[in-house]
Amino acid sequence: MVNSINFVVLGKQDIAAEFGKKGTVTDLSLYDRKESDVIKTWVAPSGFPDKIQPLLQAINLAEYVIFCVDKLDKFTGEQIIALDTLKKDKGILSHTFDVDESKLNSMIKGTVVEKYLKVEQDKLKEEMDKIQPISNNDPPKMVVDHCFDVKGVGTVILGKVISGKIKQYDNLKLYPAGIDVMIKSIQMHDDPVEESVCPARVGLAVKGAKPDEVGRGDIIAQNGTVDVKSEIEIDFTKNPFYKTDIAQNQGCLVSVGLQIKAAKFSSITPLKLTFEKPIVCNSGDIAVILKPESPTIRILGSGQIK
Repeated sequence: MVNSINFVVLGKQDIAAEFGKKGTVTDLSLYDRKESDVIKTWVAPSGFPDKIQPLLQAINLAEYVIFCVDKLDKFTGEQIIALDTLKKDKGILSHTFDVDESKLNSMIKGTVVEKYLKVEQDKLKEEMDKIQPISNNDPPKMVVDHCFDVKGVGTVILGKVISGKIKQYDNLKLYPAGIDVMIKSIQMHDDPVEESVCPARVGLAVKGAKPDEVGRGDIIAQNGTVDVKSEIEIDFTKNPFYKTDIAQNQGCLVSVGLQIKAAKFSSITPLKLTFEKPIVCNSGDIAVILKPESPTIRILGSGQIK
C-alpha cells in the first residue's frame, strides 16, 4: 500500500523546488517525490499574492504546513489569517535571517501558527521526514484541482482523495453537477494503481464526464454523501482586521474547500449566503468569505456551515 503526505509551502514558495520534482503548474504549483512506499506532495499557491483564491485552495489541499517567512508584510499577515481561519494547526515554521523574530512572534500570537514547530531553514527537510501520513476510512471522496482531455485516454481528473478509498471501476458521482462517472484507471506518481487511499494525490481517467463539465473544487463521491446547496447559513466570525461593514445583498466570493463561488449576503443575522451556482458542502465545513478587490485584507471573515 502506497501512503501519501501533502504539504502546503507558504512564505518563500520557491523552496518547494528543493523538496520535490515539479509537476502541474497553474496558479497552484505542485512538486512531488516518492520515498519507498510514501508519496510526498508540496503545493505552492503561485497565483498568490496577486490573487487571494489560490492561497485558500493550496492550504485546503494539504494536511501539513511549511511556512518559511521571508518578509513581514500584509501578505504574510494574510497567510497567517488564512491558516488560522482554516484551523491548520499542524505545521513547521521557519524564517530567513533578515526577518525580525520578535515581530513575527507578535504577528502569530494567538493563532494556530504559534503552535508550529519552529526550526532553522536548513532543518526543514529533516523535520518533514519525521512526519507520518494520516488517513481515514470514511466513504470515498475526492476533490478536483485540475482536469483536461488526454488523446487516447479521454477525461483525466487530477485531485486529492480527501476520505476513504477510491478503486478502479468504482461508479461514483461528480458534484455539484450530479453526473455519474466510472473510474477507468488510477495513477499515483505516474504509476498505475488499482486503488488509492486518503490522502493520496491521484490522476483518474473517467468515463461519463467531459473536461468542460468538471471544475476545480468539484467533488467525486458516493451518491448521497455530500450536500449540494444554493444557500448556506454559517456561524460567522468577522475578521477583526477587515474594517468595512457588510450589508444585505452585498456581493462577495466564498471559499469552501477548493471551490470559490460568487455569492451575496441574503441575511446578516443570522448570516446567510446565496450562491449564483450551487456549492458542494457538508455541515461543519468552513466557509471563508473573500473580498478580492479590498486594498487591505481580503479575508472578510468565516464560519462553519450549519
